[in-house]
Amino acid sequence: MRRKIVAGNWKMNKNVIDAQQLMIQLLSYKNNNATNCEVWIAPPALYLMMAKDIFEKDEIGVFSQDMSEHESGAYTGEISADMLESIEANGSLIGHSERRQYHGETDSHCNRKVKLALDKGLTPIYCNGETLEQRKAGQHLEVVKNQTEVALFTLSADEIKKVVIAYEPVWAIGTGETATPEQAQEIHAHIRSIIAAKYGQEVADEVSILYGGSVKPDNAKEIFSQPDIDGGLIGGAALKLEDFSKIIEGFN
Repeated sequence: MRRKIVAGNWKMNKNVIDAQQLMIQLLSYKNNNATNCEVWIAPPALYLMMAKDIFEKDEIGVFSQDMSEHESGAYTGEISADMLESIEANGSLIGHSERRQYHGETDSHCNRKVKLALDKGLTPIYCNGETLEQRKAGQHLEVVKNQTEVALFTLSADEIKKVVIAYEPVWAIGTGETATPEQAQEIHAHIRSIIAAKYGQEVADEVSILYGGSVKPDNAKEIFSQPDIDGGLIGGAALKLEDFSKIIEGFN
């Protein structure tokens, strides 16, 4: 069975008091409710150690929002895989659309980051997805195929099984627009077929693929019921326990 995952990307939100409060609320929820999926969060880097302290028994996975492609050195403002490993973080988002848009990150950068994360025993959550212009031009399948191949196809079969992929249609992030469950399923099945063509169906069937396009409490259950959707990478709705918990319950 593939891992079922609901991961919250907090982006650049919450002061330290509010972040601590939400973590404590989330831990209490997790301890008092049976969940049918793994629960992960990616808070701002400043709060990673606090998260590890609060979630000391690994009830909730702790991920950074990005990591450097370099092992160490004069890279001001960057976080290395070794640093993440040293605080026992679980992994990192890699290639989020906002990193691509605002920081010029490419699939080649992502490839180096994914390899480095795996080498350090971290779980990479590799993000891909098309823009509105690419979808309107009918290029979405080819865009996602190219992203997947460049970023991941230097990996071995054993390595790619350890990668979590998050498909995020860029046009549906923070816009209120949401791909229909059928549209999301089409791309998820497409990504899995691309992996199967390279590594075989058995390997592809072990890769968890999350949907990252405006999942909300009222659509989570329908989205998560699609055969190739293994959970969600949640943005704004991860910042309120009431919303995030209802999304987690989409697997109930």
